[in-house]
Amino acid sequence: MNLIVKDPLQKKIELLNWIVLAVLFIPAIILAHYKFALGILLGGFISIINFYWMERGLRGLFTGTSKNVKGPVIIKYYLRLALTAIVLYFLIAYETVNVIGLLIGLSVVVINIIIVTLIITTAKKKLIEEVIK
Repeated sequence: MNLIVKDPLQKKIELLNWIVLAVLFIPAIILAHYKFALGILLGGFISIINFYWMERGLRGLFTGTSKNVKGPVIIKYYLRLALTAIVLYFLIAYETVNVIGLLIGLSVVVINIIIVTLIITTAKKKLIEEVIK
């Protein structure tokens, strides 16, 4: 088995996913209806699990030695998409969660990537400014 060390940026994104979820969930559980908070929590779990699953699939794609990797990757992609759709269907159809809370929770990874991008861009800009001075 070929072990590839995770990039520090990826580790930071994975950790910050959980922090963003906590920052969204804790105030929601205190201030909002429990279905709204549950929507944030379950949506966050779904998006983070999908993020890990996608990373695992892509890692397998790039570490695989087989020439026929396109098929299995596409099958795993559609499997992940179908499983996510089924879970979301049941959460919404049985009114287990508030839909707006669920959408906010599903946005955890996107929010986190935007935050990390802004932090990196700001850090690079400061570094360039320091070098120019």
